[in-house]
Amino acid sequence: MNNDMMEAYLYEMNTQLEQLEEIVLAAENAGSFSQEDVNEIFRIMHTVKGSSAMMEFNSLMTVSHNIEDLFFLIRDKGMDVVSEELKPELFDLIFKSIDFFRGEVGKLENNEPLSDSTAGFLETISSFSKKISVQEGGAPAANDAQEEESAPQETVSGNCEYGSPDFPNALQIFFDEGSGMENLRAMMLVNAVKDFVEESQFDYYPGDLKLNPDTGPFIVEHGFYLRFRSDGEREKALPAVRDSGSVRSYQKADYTAPAKAEKKDAVADAPAARQPAATNDQPAAAQGNTKQAHGKESLISVNLSKLDHLMAVVSEIVITESMVTASPDLKGLKLDKFTQSARQLRSLTDELQDVSMSLRMVPVSGTFQKMRRIVRDMCKKLNKEATLTLKGEDTEIDKTIVDSISDPIMHIIRNSMDHGIEETAAERVSAGKNPTGSILLSAWHTGSEVIIEVTDDGQGVDDNAVLNKALRQGLAQPGVEYSHKEILNFLLMPGFSTNSEVTEFSGRGVGMDVVKSNVESVGGTVSITSEQGKGMTVTLKIPLTMAIMDGMEVSAGGSVFTVPINNIQQIFRMSEKDIIHDSTRGEMLKIMDNFYSVVRARDFFQLERGVDVIDEGIMLWVGPSMENSFCIFVDELIGEQQVVVKPLPNYINNFGIKSYGIVGCTILGDGNISIILDIPSIMAATKI
Repeated sequence: MNNDMMEAYLYEMNTQLEQLEEIVLAAENAGSFSQEDVNEIFRIMHTVKGSSAMMEFNSLMTVSHNIEDLFFLIRDKGMDVVSEELKPELFDLIFKSIDFFRGEVGKLENNEPLSDSTAGFLETISSFSKKISVQEGGAPAANDAQEEESAPQETVSGNCEYGSPDFPNALQIFFDEGSGMENLRAMMLVNAVKDFVEESQFDYYPGDLKLNPDTGPFIVEHGFYLRFRSDGEREKALPAVRDSGSVRSYQKADYTAPAKAEKKDAVADAPAARQPAATNDQPAAAQGNTKQAHGKESLISVNLSKLDHLMAVVSEIVITESMVTASPDLKGLKLDKFTQSARQLRSLTDELQDVSMSLRMVPVSGTFQKMRRIVRDMCKKLNKEATLTLKGEDTEIDKTIVDSISDPIMHIIRNSMDHGIEETAAERVSAGKNPTGSILLSAWHTGSEVIIEVTDDGQGVDDNAVLNKALRQGLAQPGVEYSHKEILNFLLMPGFSTNSEVTEFSGRGVGMDVVKSNVESVGGTVSITSEQGKGMTVTLKIPLTMAIMDGMEVSAGGSVFTVPINNIQQIFRMSEKDIIHDSTRGEMLKIMDNFYSVVRARDFFQLERGVDVIDEGIMLWVGPSMENSFCIFVDELIGEQQVVVKPLPNYINNFGIKSYGIVGCTILGDGNISIILDIPSIMAATKI
């Protein structure tokens, strides 16, 4: 099957399902569907049916067709046809439909076969339709009424504005309003016509239907033209047009204007794309019209692999620019014009970086909205009452990172629902709380990072219960006094759980190690705060993008390392006399009334040479947070630099090098390679 068609179909399906879920969640909170909701669901199902039929996915087409019939009945009779007792069943039915479609879409994305039988689910839909039909005293068959409504209408004949002297007899065709994927619908219609008319006897306009972003808006506004050599051939094609599931109307049109045809037939762009830009001499009204015309084409879909390639090219440009301007051949030369040009080049490359990075940035709203469904389902299964509040949905992150944090956020929300929110409303009332639990999911920018927080007003973490479980699992040492922060960190350890029973959902800690590993895999950090009886907050600090970062270049033993700027708390010089020697934790420093372990870069990476005396080197206080940090000792500080993150070759990754504090590398301006340090991995490797 055509990959472009499949990609377009999957993109449209996911978009439609997200929109459908938002509608149903809002309607369930309101207690009923509005007439606008019913119309929109009917339209979505009609689109899914047509797209699935076009791709020959019969199971998806059949299910969507039955739901479309159901909502045709509701649209025709009004929501009064659904009694108050049946409304919860209707909401559940639509949610089950969404789950069915998502499951099938997932199979398509993984190249797995679709479900063979949908008889059971179709019977559920049919059973509900019968219930509301009985309530109404017998409703007309939805199929017949709908077929009559959706049959394409033939309008009066007109002139063919986009005609051809070789194919003078045309059909101007308009697809269902809002159906989407007009390019593919036109392509499928062309293939259907080939069953009735020889390919040499007709052509079509626009001729470029291979997902050209301009042809879709053009077809919506001006229609799709099938052009035939004779009226007889046109008549043969009419059954294919009438039987199409997505054609709204069509009309016969004849070629009568050669001059117009020459002008129009030259290119298949939408009119807005052919309008000249307004000049300074043109009136303001003309400029306004031009902007308005371009509005329809302001958004296009781009394959993520193309953006990845663009980012790779920009990264190479950044590296090359740095190598040129920092070339050793230029040292000692006074080149004023070159320096001026180099500054301008740096400014342009910085702007190019910003633009290319912004293309990959997407809002977290899609991920956040999915959590509403999780809270809704868990409320029903756990018999709890809770609300989810979203804040900062417009916050943007790199597309790859957004995809990576979806599962961690889901785990945190589940944990908040399962063991954060109290079991009963009575417990909450006795604790002086609102009987309905509250979960806040928020996001905001801070410089080069995005902060995502999940806060619940539940019962919080019982330190004694967590510590006792950690002792039983061998994660904590008997007799050692642990701080509140250290006890909370046990929740992030693999396999840890305060749950005494295995349930469908995770307890506090189950899945939290997955949260930690997934977030750290994209360069982020996880921290937990909690107050018993008040609630719990999980904070994720995520980099905006993984491609380009601000780093501090340091050297140790003749090697150059890059430390991410957002991991550096402070840089300073220390004296040998400031070092404290601890029998269990080794060398330590006292900073702001707290003690932090010292890691010598030379020893950690087993370098043959380097500075040994503390007075002669540089100390970096590093870590994801002040509470969770340590000091790393290096030879010297080179300076801050924006670097392009290059992944390590696979054959090196096979040795587990990421577990030893190395996350990637970058190419410096002089052509040398700098190793990028992974501060959390160093902490884990040294067991700080």
